[in-house]
Amino acid sequence: MNGSSIVPPILISFGLSAVFGPFVIPLLRRMKVGQTVREDGPGTHLKKTGTPTMGGILILLGVTVTSMLYVKDYPRIRPILLLTLGFGMIGFLDDYIKVVLRRSMGLRAWQKMLLQIIVTGVFAWYLPESGTSLVMRIPFVKGIYVDFGWLDLPLLFAAVIGTVNGTNFTDGLDGLAGSVTVMVATFFTVAAAGLNVEITPITCAVTGALLGFLLFNVHPASIFMGDTGSLALGGFVAACAYMLQMPLFLPVVGFIYMAEVLSVIIQVAYYKLSGGRRIFKMAPIHHHFELCGWKETKIVAVFSIVTAMLCLLALMGL
Repeated sequence: MNGSSIVPPILISFGLSAVFGPFVIPLLRRMKVGQTVREDGPGTHLKKTGTPTMGGILILLGVTVTSMLYVKDYPRIRPILLLTLGFGMIGFLDDYIKVVLRRSMGLRAWQKMLLQIIVTGVFAWYLPESGTSLVMRIPFVKGIYVDFGWLDLPLLFAAVIGTVNGTNFTDGLDGLAGSVTVMVATFFTVAAAGLNVEITPITCAVTGALLGFLLFNVHPASIFMGDTGSLALGGFVAACAYMLQMPLFLPVVGFIYMAEVLSVIIQVAYYKLSGGRRIFKMAPIHHHFELCGWKETKIVAVFSIVTAMLCLLALMGL
């Protein structure tokens, strides 16, 4: 890998997000594409009602345009772009139904899950076509791979859909999902360069697009990414892991995503089994810390630092 596949994609995608942001935000305001804040959430979030959402289109713009400049010379970015855009389209449809058509539920749970299964299925079919094996690197055991045989496909569906929904739950505070995923995208860039797997144009494109988006998304946010962005980012993370044969690294670099989704599962399960009691003050877990008195900016900083440290640990495990 050389600098031409790392620095320019970051700058191009950053420029696209940063330049188009001031045009997209007023446009979304005029379209009244505003966030609806749940009434049972933290009281401090009520002032966010009406903030433009669906800002994930800025991220997808930067990533897609930049990737298309490189896709001919770097064909291995295609499966990643496919999964990123596939889940981004699901998120866009969900956001559109909720904020444009004013149907508060958006896609029904079964509809969203069905679409996620279909997109993941297309990705699973395309992986062998792109020359990528489903064998997995074992963290901290250099040069050793594991093949789960007939479990490979079920594990792929679980890893992709779990990561996507974990990323979706992480998008609950100003700049949180973007800041955490910048760290993860940077990790995949370094890993891909070290392993000589030619996917760095898209990992760098996501890094740049997120940095540009964070100019408008850090606290106090003037735009939210919505499901359009969070589902797309989840697809990106899962796809990179599989293209690098590193899904076993996801619990490490994606620890925050995993903690977010597990906190919801644990909260709901315990609530039902205990007859109404709760383990966390509120789920996902970032809201628990909010209700413990942490400021949004502190939660974002701590979660990002934890992710950065875990990404460094994962690099040691290559």
